[in-house]
Amino acid sequence: MESTDEAISVAEKLLTVLDAPHHLLNQDVHTGGSIGLAFYPDDTQDSESILRYADMAMYQAKEAGRGAYACYSAQLDHHAHETMQLHVRLKEAINRGKLKLLFQPQVSVGSDEIVGAEALLRWHDEVLGDVPPMRFIPVAETTGLILPLSDWVLETACRQIAAWEQAGTPLRVAVNFSAQQFRQRNFPDKVRDALKRAGASAHLLEIEITETVAMSQPMQAREQLNALVALGCSVALDDFGTGYSSLAYLKALPVSILKIDRDFIKDLPHGTNDVKITKSIIALAHSLELTLVAEGVETDEQLDFLRANGCETYQGWLFAKALEASDLSSRLCGVEA
Repeated sequence: MESTDEAISVAEKLLTVLDAPHHLLNQDVHTGGSIGLAFYPDDTQDSESILRYADMAMYQAKEAGRGAYACYSAQLDHHAHETMQLHVRLKEAINRGKLKLLFQPQVSVGSDEIVGAEALLRWHDEVLGDVPPMRFIPVAETTGLILPLSDWVLETACRQIAAWEQAGTPLRVAVNFSAQQFRQRNFPDKVRDALKRAGASAHLLEIEITETVAMSQPMQAREQLNALVALGCSVALDDFGTGYSSLAYLKALPVSILKIDRDFIKDLPHGTNDVKITKSIIALAHSLELTLVAEGVETDEQLDFLRANGCETYQGWLFAKALEASDLSSRLCGVEA
């Protein structure tokens, strides 16, 4: 290739081909790719460096949301050093127990009663300060730390479920599971063992996966979810409405809860398109006899809209930010933290 534009054109064609669905075993299988580009002689003049630079650019494309291309720049080299530092510090935090779970209450729209909570991972590092999940989760996914990180979240959540149950204030807790964790063949066994070690009841653990994860390998997803439901867990589909689930496939999954993405909530009740989408999701959930949880509710107007349209449960700053377990315990006992 003789020019940057030509290389980018080839990358775009490759991504288009990789993005096309394939029909296998009566299922549409969706694939994709991420492409990194580096240029000789502008970026470097030796083969080892140009491959390393292209690899760095490819990971940048993955972090940007996948299904895209990225070109190497000097800033990427700086970014790579930052990522390496983040990886080292995160590994140390996992090993030394420096991570924390907070819990955001899920509240009944009709009664204002706390009916559940979502476990949210937080990390404060002595060197880096507060590191948001949107920064460290992608690093964990690309460096292999996501599995020990996810295992820590599961174990910690199960212990907290058991603690609330033993205190006489049982509460259903939703835990987000990563794609890599969900795809492990022994995943249901790991969940069962974590519940047993903690002494927690399975019906108080809500397995939360995104629509994208559920659709990436549909047959395996259904098998895994059926096994988890057989343990007694409930299943929630997160970020619903942002992917490509078909109604037929949704019916085939043992899902009991749909979560409405916060992006559809933020402009309610005035965003015309969001109003249409949210009403459609609510109507779909009702037709399938599923419970709805709306995320990111911050105003009384948003809550009034959800109440008027039959959404059962919400979470968001209008009621409370994510709380320490002790603060949520106080609220469960009727004491304002």
